[in-house]
Amino acid sequence: MKNNALLKVEHLKKHFPVRRGVFSSLGGGRRSYVRAVDDVSFTLDDREILGFVGESGCGKSTLSRTILRLTEPTDGKVYFKDTELTSLSKNEFKQFRPKMQMIFQDPFGSLNPRRTVADTLRQTIKIHQLADSKPQEASLIQRTLEEVELKPADQFWDKYPALLSGGQLQRVSIGRVLVLQPSFVIADESVSMLDVSVRIGILDLLLRMRDKFGISFIYITHDLVTARYICDRIAIMYLGKIVEIGPAEEIVHHPRHPYTQALIAAVPDPDPTAELPDLPIKGYVPVTPEETLHSCNFFPRCPYGEKKCRESQPQLTQIDEGHSVSCFKIKDMI
Repeated sequence: MKNNALLKVEHLKKHFPVRRGVFSSLGGGRRSYVRAVDDVSFTLDDREILGFVGESGCGKSTLSRTILRLTEPTDGKVYFKDTELTSLSKNEFKQFRPKMQMIFQDPFGSLNPRRTVADTLRQTIKIHQLADSKPQEASLIQRTLEEVELKPADQFWDKYPALLSGGQLQRVSIGRVLVLQPSFVIADESVSMLDVSVRIGILDLLLRMRDKFGISFIYITHDLVTARYICDRIAIMYLGKIVEIGPAEEIVHHPRHPYTQALIAAVPDPDPTAELPDLPIKGYVPVTPEETLHSCNFFPRCPYGEKKCRESQPQLTQIDEGHSVSCFKIKDMI
């Protein structure tokens, strides 16, 4: 772990209790838990974009909400610079809210349909007392709209969300975040609901925010193509755990974990005559939380599974500078 990191997450966990009766016959009546985030540790540097990639349900969004304490963690610590956020009361945490923001997946649902574009930004400005007068407030709204490329600003000023396209709505959502000048932003599937033709524009906007304002990003996605385009590093998640993390190009060109290899193989080939590859994983996703309680989460699908994979959980092991993998087979080869 880097001591000078902007954000540092240590052994973060978020477990949700399973409703009584679903698995009541397991474990002698013990309560079962879904380990949505299970012992996750990583750092985020200044001006860095770190991507989290994995299938739906692997814990990416729960991780992001837990970091921001929109969902309270079960265990673990989150540090913002030198401050441990997890030990703060809700009132103490409020002063850090402007510095850490989230861009949500659904721009159609994250904006109030009864507020105009200007009203949406004005609300954020008033809540955080960013302007001392109405002229200053109006100037800040205009600059923000121009920064997110909603130009000319007066054409969008009084428009309601229903009159905007998906890409324009997402730019308003980004503007609502940008006006606060945060230190880091979590972009949770921020382009997944947009047309392919407008995705690149939103990704380029995030890159400009990083370069111009020094904002760091955690980029949540299931799409390795966009992750490779925008991210400096990529972390692969599976059932609540990071199974591989490293530089984006290294992850894409030299995947080590069998799950990462499967994700790479599943990326569509634009050549319609290309033969579909045989995915390197088979098996099944564990049905009950207890099935992989003391084993590798990926064991039921892993082509390299061994006895020790069933009996213990592998830990992230560094194989190259900045590149770590959680797999017994890889560890034995080092």
